[in-house]
Amino acid sequence: MQLVIVESPAKAKTIEKYLGKDYKVLASYGHIRDLPPKDGSVRPEEGFAMDWETYRDKVSRVKEISDAAKKADRLILATDPDREGEAISWHVRELLAKRKALPKEVERVTFNAITKEAVTQAMAHPRELDTDLIDAYLARRALDYLFGFTLSPVLWRKLPGAKSAGRVQSVALRLIVDREREIEAFVAQEYWSVVAKMQHDGTEFDARLVTFDGQKLDRLSIGDKGTADKAKAAVEAGRFTVEGVETKPLKRNPAPPFTTSTLQQEAARKLGYSASHTMRLAQNLYEAGAITYMRTDGVQMDHSAISAARKAITERFSGHFLPEKPRIYQTKAKNAQEAHEAIRPTDFSRDRAGSGDEAKLYDLIFKRAMASQMAAASLERTTITLRDPTGRHELRATGQVVKFPGFLAVYEEGRDQKGDDDEEEGLLPLMRQGDSPAKLGVEADQHFTQPPPRFSEASLVKRLEELGIGRPSTYASTIQTLRDREYVRTEKNRFFAEDSGRLLTAFLERFFPRYVGYDFTAEMEEELDDVSGGRAEWKTVLEEFWRDFKPKSDEVMERKPSEVTEVLDEFLSDYLFPPKADGSDPRACPKCIAEGRDGGRLSLRGGRFGAFIACSNYPECSFRRKFGQPPEDGADDDVMGTDPDSGLPVTRRTGRFGPYIQLGEGKDAKRASIPKDLPDFDLDWALRLLSLPREVGTHPETGNPITASIGRYGPYLAHDGKYAKLGGTREVFETGMNAAVTLLAEAANRGGAARGTGAKAEPIKTLGSHPTSGGEIKVMPGRYGPYVTDGTTNATLPKDVKPEDVTEEQAIALIDARAAKGPAKKKGARKKAPAKKAPAKKKAAKS
Repeated sequence: MQLVIVESPAKAKTIEKYLGKDYKVLASYGHIRDLPPKDGSVRPEEGFAMDWETYRDKVSRVKEISDAAKKADRLILATDPDREGEAISWHVRELLAKRKALPKEVERVTFNAITKEAVTQAMAHPRELDTDLIDAYLARRALDYLFGFTLSPVLWRKLPGAKSAGRVQSVALRLIVDREREIEAFVAQEYWSVVAKMQHDGTEFDARLVTFDGQKLDRLSIGDKGTADKAKAAVEAGRFTVEGVETKPLKRNPAPPFTTSTLQQEAARKLGYSASHTMRLAQNLYEAGAITYMRTDGVQMDHSAISAARKAITERFSGHFLPEKPRIYQTKAKNAQEAHEAIRPTDFSRDRAGSGDEAKLYDLIFKRAMASQMAAASLERTTITLRDPTGRHELRATGQVVKFPGFLAVYEEGRDQKGDDDEEEGLLPLMRQGDSPAKLGVEADQHFTQPPPRFSEASLVKRLEELGIGRPSTYASTIQTLRDREYVRTEKNRFFAEDSGRLLTAFLERFFPRYVGYDFTAEMEEELDDVSGGRAEWKTVLEEFWRDFKPKSDEVMERKPSEVTEVLDEFLSDYLFPPKADGSDPRACPKCIAEGRDGGRLSLRGGRFGAFIACSNYPECSFRRKFGQPPEDGADDDVMGTDPDSGLPVTRRTGRFGPYIQLGEGKDAKRASIPKDLPDFDLDWALRLLSLPREVGTHPETGNPITASIGRYGPYLAHDGKYAKLGGTREVFETGMNAAVTLLAEAANRGGAARGTGAKAEPIKTLGSHPTSGGEIKVMPGRYGPYVTDGTTNATLPKDVKPEDVTEEQAIALIDARAAKGPAKKKGARKKAPAKKAPAKKKAAKS
C-alpha cells in the first residue's frame, strides 16, 4: 500500500479516486502541530531550538496517519505547493519518524491543480522535501513567535488596554493610523470650475474653461466666488469658435491573470467580499478542481493553459480578438515569488463552476484569465479647443470613443477610486475648425479638495503588497486580527483606527520605531525570501534580529509605567490637546477653571481599563476624558440643560464605556450612551435619546406596537419579539410606519434573529440535501463554533475539522449521530430523583 497525505478531506476523496486501489489518501486537516503558546518554545540561547506540540484536536488524526504509515510501503507527501504545504509535510515526516512509523521510502509531490492529469503527472515526478522552504518556514515561525511573545508582555505591563502586537499586523495598523493622521491634518482648499453647456448638430457636450484672461488655469486657479463669477460672465459674453480638433488613437492592454493579492482586491471592489471570504471560496474552487492553486505571486500561465485560453477566445469571438502572439506577463510586485502559476481555470471550456458566491468568484477568475490573452482595446480620444474673438478665453472639450473593444468585451479591471484628472468618456459631435457651437448655459461650481481616502480592504492589501510587507497569503488573517483585537473598525467598507489602535501605534513608533518601519519590515521579508531561495542561513537571520530586538525590549520593560505615559503624553500632544480657536491653553483643566481652582493641568494617564486624560489636581478635581475624545466633550457633569417635562438636569458624562448622558441623579437617574454618528450633539438630541424607545405606530396586521430604539448591537426596530436593523441613529426617530413594516417583513424573510441583527449569518459552505429529512445541508458559523445543519438538526463540528473542509458524507453522519441522541438537555436542569420504593409489608405473625 502507498500512503498519500494531503491537507483536506475534500482533496483526499478526489485524489484517491484518481489514483486507484493501491493508494490510501488521508488528510492532515492542515497543520498538525505548532509552537506551544508559552515562554521558552523558541530558545535563542540554544541555537533557536524549538519545542513543538501536537494540536489536541489533531491527536486522533496523527494516530490514524501513524497506524496507516506502519502498514505502508511508501509515503507520499502531497500537501499544498507552497511554504506552508512544505512545512506540513515536514511535520508529518518528523512525527512519524519520532513514532518509528516512517516507511523506508518517503517522497514529496506537488500539483498546481486538482485534476486527474495534474495529479498523475505529479505522482510520476516525485522529489525530496525542500529544505530551503522548510528553513524559511522555521525562520518565519520563530521570528513571529519571538516578536509577539517578547513584545506582548511589555505592552500588558506598560500600556494598559493593549492586547498584542505582531510583526506584520503592527505595520498594517500603522498604515491605517497614518492615513487617519493625514485626514486630520488635511486642510480643504476651495476651488471653482466654470463649464459651458454647449450643443452642435443636436448633440450636447460640456466644455471647461482652461484659459481665463490670457492665463492658463489649473484645477485650483480659481479660488473664490468673485473670480469665478467674473470668469462665468466672460464665458457668457463671448462667442466661442472651434480653434482646433485633435484626435489621438489609444491602446489599452489587458491586466494579467490573478495573483492572491489582486484576486482579493478585485473581489473586494466588484463583489464586496472580504479577503478571508475570498480565500475561503477560492479554496473550495481549488479543491473542487475548478481553478489552480490560489496562493501565488506569479502572473504567468502554463503554455498549455495559454493555448487553451486562445482556443476558447477563437470559439467565442472573431479572429480580431486574438493577438498574433501569446501574451507573457511579469510581476511588478515587490518581493514576488513566481514559483507557481497565476490563478486560472483548470479548463477554459468550463465557463461556470460552483454556486452562489463561489460561482461569482469563478466567473471573475475565468473572465480575467481569458481577457489576459485577448487583443488590446483600441480607443480614440478627441480634444476640441474653442476660443473667443479676443483670444484671452479658451474652452476645452474632451471625449473618448471605443473603436474596437478587444479584451474589454470580456473584462475591465476595477479601480479603488476615480482620479480628478480622469478624462470624460463619451462621444463628441463632429466639429471642424471655424464651427461655432450653440451655448446653452454656463455654470460656475464650487468645490473643495478632498483628503486622502481611508483604506478599503482592497486598497490596504494593494499598499501592503507595494511595500513588500508580509505575504499575500497572510493578508486575510492579518486584517482579521486587527478587527478581532478591536484596533480598527470598518464603516462602509473603510477602515477607521480605534483609540486602542492609535495608542498602540504611538507606543511602537516611540519605543520600537525600527520594528514598525515600512523599510525594515520589507527588508525582513527579503531576507526570509533569501532563506527560501537558499541564499541565506535561517539562524543567521534570526540572530541578527534578536541581537537588537531583545536589548531594546528589556530596556522598555525596565521603564516605569508613569515614564512611558509621560513620553506618550508628549508624543501625542498635538492629537490630545489641539490648539484652541481662542488661543487659550489647551491643557488647562476646564473643571478647575469653572470652579476657581488654580494649576489644573491635563495630561495622559494609564488606568485599568486603558488610557484617559485627567487633571493634575486629582483627587480635588475629578475631571476625566476618554483617550481620543474631543476636548470639548470631556468635562464631567457637563450640564447641557434642563428637561422641560421633569425639570431635572441633563448632564453629559464620561464612563468606562465612553461618553453618555444622564437625566437626574441617584438610582432613579436615566442614562443613554452617545452614538458616534451624531457629530452635532446638543440638548435636543439628548432628550430624544433619553425618551427611547419610540413608538413608531401600530402594526396593521397584528395591532401590536412597533418600537424603535438603540441596543447593544445598534439601532433597531422591534415588533412581537422580532427585530430589524436600522442604518443609523437618525433613522430611529425618522423611520415611518410604511418603512418600518417593510423592514420588519424583509428581516423576517431573511430569517432575521433577535439582538437587532436583522439577518442571519451566511453559510460557510452549502452541500447537498439530507437523504432522510430532505433539508439543504449547510455549514454555518455559530456562537460556540461552526456547525452543520439540515434545517432541523444542528451538529457541532469536531475541533479537528475545518468548516470549509467538511464533506457531504461527514455532514450527514454528524447530523444523524446528533439526531439519534435526541433533544439536548437544558443547562442547569436537575435530574429527576428516582421514585422511592414503598416499604415492604411485614408478614403477619403465625398464630
